[in-house]
Amino acid sequence: MTGRLRRLADRPWLWAYIGALAVWLATIAFTEGRGGGEVLTAALSFATFSVVVAIGQMYVITLGPGNVDLSIPATITLAGAVAMKIMDTQDSMILPGLAIAVGCGAGVGMLNHALIRLLRIPPIIATLSSSFVVLSAAISYSRGIRIKPPPMLAEFTTLVLWGVPVLAVVMILVTGAMSVVLHRTIYGRTVTAIGQNARAARLAGLPVDWTRFATYVLCGAFAGLNGYLLSGFSGGAALNMGQEYLLASIAVVVIGGTSVAGGSANLPGLWGAAMLLFLLVTMLNTFGFGAGIRLVLTGLIIIGVITLAGGKRALR
Repeated sequence: MTGRLRRLADRPWLWAYIGALAVWLATIAFTEGRGGGEVLTAALSFATFSVVVAIGQMYVITLGPGNVDLSIPATITLAGAVAMKIMDTQDSMILPGLAIAVGCGAGVGMLNHALIRLLRIPPIIATLSSSFVVLSAAISYSRGIRIKPPPMLAEFTTLVLWGVPVLAVVMILVTGAMSVVLHRTIYGRTVTAIGQNARAARLAGLPVDWTRFATYVLCGAFAGLNGYLLSGFSGGAALNMGQEYLLASIAVVVIGGTSVAGGSANLPGLWGAAMLLFLLVTMLNTFGFGAGIRLVLTGLIIIGVITLAGGKRALR
């Protein structure tokens, strides 16, 4: 029994799932069991978009201290606006629209790495600066016009079968694939090695600069994908559609068990963290707390989960 508890402690990301389950149980207990299934369905639907951007953010954070992408919200807006305008509600343009959205995100990732590598600007400043340029481009391109997504895209992103969003199932498979990339490929292991000790990785002959470039491009591509899917889900691209994913992408990564010091990442934990954040807000709304109290309680509960998940690593 002691051995099982020890193995549980070695998997800090499980605390995100435990927290999400506890919050959900508290919510349905308050409502006397009404709407429990609907809440889970909604949590899966909205958690999907947080996980999409968190996958790319997690790879960037794993590169080591100081690495973070703050251009994600602007990238989401630009990719969504460009894709919706190019598709122009036509089902035949769904795949080209997807390629364009991902390409826009990848382009922003290239810009970010260029600022970091060529101009020697710290990642936080570089990505924050590029976000203003990218958002300005999105505003200029879309001119505030909200174009509806193609009907087939809207149907796919909102389709629910037996209480389970189809998009969530697809992204769970993508999460599994990215977990394999992280732990079973040369690229993924190089990302981890750089996060643990970039100098040692360089001396060992690992392609540090190329890996950093690929990682920022990967993060931008996932942000572009999120802009594409979110536009289909919400009925079109909006200029503020990516705003909530600035801090959410970082919070999901940290709560999900990834070390902010780099060199240690976990993909399965992203789903537990994203579900926890959504269910937490739902629970506090159900209890009838005001906005100020909701923010304070949300912060305290998140701190508690992070402490439980990271305490053992901090002692190490």
